[in-house]
Amino acid sequence: MAGNKNLHDANRAKKDEFYTQLGDIANEMRHYKEHFRDKTILCNCDDPYESNFFKYFALNFNALGLKKLIATCYAGSPIADKQLSIFDDEKKTSEQSKTRVPHKIIITEVHDLNNDGAVDLLDVEILLKDDKNVLTRLEGNGDFRSAECVELLNEADIVVTNPPFSLFREYVAQLIQYEKKFLIIGSQNAITYKEIFKLIKENKIWLGFGFQAGNAFFAIPKYENNYADGVYNAETGLVKFRNCHWFTNLDHSKRHEDLDLFKRYTPEEYPKYDNYDAINVDKTADIPMNYTGVMGVPITFLDKYNPEQFEILDPRDFTTIERLKNKNYALIKDADGSINGKAKYARILIRNIKI
Repeated sequence: MAGNKNLHDANRAKKDEFYTQLGDIANEMRHYKEHFRDKTILCNCDDPYESNFFKYFALNFNALGLKKLIATCYAGSPIADKQLSIFDDEKKTSEQSKTRVPHKIIITEVHDLNNDGAVDLLDVEILLKDDKNVLTRLEGNGDFRSAECVELLNEADIVVTNPPFSLFREYVAQLIQYEKKFLIIGSQNAITYKEIFKLIKENKIWLGFGFQAGNAFFAIPKYENNYADGVYNAETGLVKFRNCHWFTNLDHSKRHEDLDLFKRYTPEEYPKYDNYDAINVDKTADIPMNYTGVMGVPITFLDKYNPEQFEILDPRDFTTIERLKNKNYALIKDADGSINGKAKYARILIRNIKI
């Protein structure tokens, strides 16, 4: 719960500097390699000197058969002074060295430039320093909503990044507006946003494979370390969150795996909601194998959701209460989802379509 609270606090305060670990990126990307060949990848929230998304795709540029890799960086975050030296040789003040210079990087090929027999980040660094056409300043601040960044978005086939949590709704809306394929990280709570859940219900966005053991580890700026014990590790400089997910519209094998069901329905174990003609299921593992009616399941169900096995339903179709019939929301939660007057957390209404 401490991790969740800190993530909410970061959202509210717009403290969006969470740097994804290279291992977590590699573990997820391996499930989508067939999608990347001959594609232009855009990482539009990513300073290449800090971003492991940029590093992953630069290192694997040839193995993935990429057409182009684009990364853009926004202004206003602490970085190493070495980045500024790439742009100019003027003397930097201590204040200048703390400000990220907004820029874009476009890579169309990666070679063994130092002749050491391997293509690695040293070759990428040489490329950035020696080819002035690869790395250039942006005119604006590098915000993904700016005209010059939207122009790059139009050029991209797939967007892969960890966008600002505080702007997640707006970020996804832009991807949908421009009809882009994407693989991004967001808070589990984003599932409950009406704008996001509508897309999930319509099968326009779904969850990816997920972080190993359900834990996501992020590096954070040194100035932001007010996390509880067990969340922030002072030795590694990483914070651990259990409520983060990959969100995507790229198909993957897990999305087509049936959820194995073991339990059988009984009215005693599966009571109905006060306001909806649906039974409550507290755990995804407890979905009854023999129930053909409507069920309310926790949002964690989406990690196991196979649209060929279950359909997501509109709660407004399963209530006789006029107020709820007119409610523009696809989840049931709080007092609306009560059982015998006791409120439940957010529930998704589903039906098994294979029985």
